[in-house]
Amino acid sequence: MTATTTDIEFDRQIGALTEAGHPGLTGLSDADFAAALEPLRAAVLAHPESAADHGEDHVPFVLVVARTAQGASIDAHEAMSRTALGTQQGFADFEPAELARFRPIESVEIPDGIGYALMNIDTGSAYLNVTPETAMASLTAMGRTGLTVEEGIALITVRPDMLRKNKCFSLLSSRCGDKRVPALWISQRRPKLGWCWNGNPHTWLGSASAGKRIG
Repeated sequence: MTATTTDIEFDRQIGALTEAGHPGLTGLSDADFAAALEPLRAAVLAHPESAADHGEDHVPFVLVVARTAQGASIDAHEAMSRTALGTQQGFADFEPAELARFRPIESVEIPDGIGYALMNIDTGSAYLNVTPETAMASLTAMGRTGLTVEEGIALITVRPDMLRKNKCFSLLSSRCGDKRVPALWISQRRPKLGWCWNGNPHTWLGSASAGKRIG
């Protein structure tokens, strides 16, 4: 990915988020939504990973919508319902209030503003059949961060091709105080946001990570 294609991809992601109805989730018009994310373009273009290609699990960057125009957290339950694989609508296997309890872990700092850029994402096939607990320790040692629920939803909104059969992924950086770890996988051909136990491995489930958040 070159600087030119990074520019094109930035515009494509804004288009994908807009088509999925994210301006409405933030309380902004389509034009104001695009304008709110536009300042991220320069930071993404300046980041060395924005044009990198590290294989089939890698995504150089993803634009993440985190907050409404009033500063409240985005409605993740509703955002998940805006995802799709082809014509199959995504869903969350949580009640809205239960999902809202899953918040970024203490070590994760979410940039201010409506949205930010998540850089150097890997969907984590290397961690298939590895417990989330073990994957977290490994990724932390490498200076990487697990994804939050909102980041996972953003990833499959702008890049639904990255949610693949038998290569699905946990979202290690959102927890609610128990041993559940949220995860994204495919159920009856639909994107599903569910959870797995922190200490249980699954052959079809890895752990996604990223290099940095910039806002």
